[in-house]
Amino acid sequence: MAPVPQALPSAGTAGPSVRPGPPAIARVRRRRRPSGEPPALPRQLRASGKWWLGLSVAVVLAWVVVVVTGTIRYFDVADTRVLQAFAELRSPLATDVAQVAGLLATERALHVMWLTNLVLLVAFRRWRHLFVWFGVVLVVVNVAAVMATTLQRPRPFEVELLGAWSGFSMPSLPMTVLAAFLVSTVYALVPPGSKRTVGKWVVCGLLVITALSRLYLAQDHPSGIVAGVVLGVAAPLAAFRLLTPNSVYPVRYSRGRPAHLDVSGERGDAIIRALQDQLGLLATAVKPFALEGSGGSTPLRITVKAHSSAPDDESYVFGKLYAITHVRSDRWYKLGRALLYGRLEDEKPFHSVRRLVQYEDYILRLFWEASLPVPHPLGIVEITPEREYLLVTEFIAGATEAGEAEIDDSIIDQGLAAVRRMWDIGMAHRDIKPANLLVRGGDLFLIDSAFAEVRPSPWRQAVDLANMMLVLALRTDAQRVYARARRQFSDEEIAEAFAATRGLTMPSQLRRMLRQQGRDLHADFLRLLPFQLPPVHIQRWTWRRAGLTVFTVAAAAVAAVVTVGLIGSPL
Repeated sequence: MAPVPQALPSAGTAGPSVRPGPPAIARVRRRRRPSGEPPALPRQLRASGKWWLGLSVAVVLAWVVVVVTGTIRYFDVADTRVLQAFAELRSPLATDVAQVAGLLATERALHVMWLTNLVLLVAFRRWRHLFVWFGVVLVVVNVAAVMATTLQRPRPFEVELLGAWSGFSMPSLPMTVLAAFLVSTVYALVPPGSKRTVGKWVVCGLLVITALSRLYLAQDHPSGIVAGVVLGVAAPLAAFRLLTPNSVYPVRYSRGRPAHLDVSGERGDAIIRALQDQLGLLATAVKPFALEGSGGSTPLRITVKAHSSAPDDESYVFGKLYAITHVRSDRWYKLGRALLYGRLEDEKPFHSVRRLVQYEDYILRLFWEASLPVPHPLGIVEITPEREYLLVTEFIAGATEAGEAEIDDSIIDQGLAAVRRMWDIGMAHRDIKPANLLVRGGDLFLIDSAFAEVRPSPWRQAVDLANMMLVLALRTDAQRVYARARRQFSDEEIAEAFAATRGLTMPSQLRRMLRQQGRDLHADFLRLLPFQLPPVHIQRWTWRRAGLTVFTVAAAAVAAVVTVGLIGSPL
């Protein structure tokens, strides 16, 4: 049986005391999800998506049959009859209206639409949607072009052509590209819900008007228009629903970091259901919490029942929601650091959400078993396999961040003792900043162990000490913190810590608060030291860094060439 975690000794105490456990939480029997049952938030095409994909398959099969059997003449006869019926309705006024309505499918209009979407997606940094947009354009344009040139249908017979004829039309390339552009615009730029529903009806109206105008002007065959619209709608609809689902990549324009996922609606219900099934917690509400201090996950305060016999009694647990977006952000973040600074230890990115959340839960349990003042770990909840996970811990209710709390000698001693304990067990936190130090009722809590490291280098451990001293000095002064630090660390260890710490090794929040206060606490600590050590160099050139730099520059050049090519000719 594992030993009961003990509290770190604080100032004025004779020894460790038993740490209080988390508040009472009601538990129910857990439920194992049966084999074959879909997860809480699966990727769904929904009925309309399956219907459009079915139609696109039917179009491709019909095209193959026509190419193999040579029965296109039957389509020609039927299409000619339809176009002749439209020709009988022609009048000068109707012709002018049709020519104006058909401008949306012209090459210039499609260029404008393409550039507008490109600029907006880049401006709103909606990179995932932009990449899917690129993919849709490449696939749709190339597939439609191959189909149209393979089955070479000339312009309609026995009907006067009133507009420009753009080429072989099975399917109609202008209608295919227009449908793909309009549907992609709706899914990439319009928020889901009523606004997106209105946008879909607008797209439907524009496609109908443009199709009627091209039939009136005899610019396309009716079968070519139908095939083009089906392919142009099905491809982006399937791509955006599968690759940018609303639950993972929501389109929104409210302020907030992209890392913060929306936990209302479908995702919130899925979290509540998963908490009961997998941890036996009876959750009643899920709300974002302290978003301003978190950039790599979505922190949540989850209301749970405290006693199963008293439904009105409530308690709280804390959850960190991780999704595939956070893994990709972590990957790009660490790539940027490797390019700028070289090797900074343990900067290898995680390759899956599961690995990321497993690692943090493992580190938290090591901290807890070592009697460090961390929240009690409660477990991992799987929302969707390999895509979304929730790390659940004790909620430190009523706590204040160290950057705003009252810091006395007891709090200073607890913070320094936490660093000393991490040194003793061979670990480093690597992200000591005001937002990760909480103070409640004279007790200090260390949170957010996502960047922690097992068996770090002495340099990394020294950085933890310096950052802890700087955070504690924000609400006090350097002389007071230094005096308390000498009770647990030698002058050599403190001098090493500040020789290893500067700029880059300080969390951004800590650097920002130091600038706001206008105090150079780092220099204040150096003046207090009886001697100083030469600065420890961080930036190192390695073969890995050189290779990454060359590869990144080459990839950026290729991407620029492809982008320029697409901008110049989206058709």
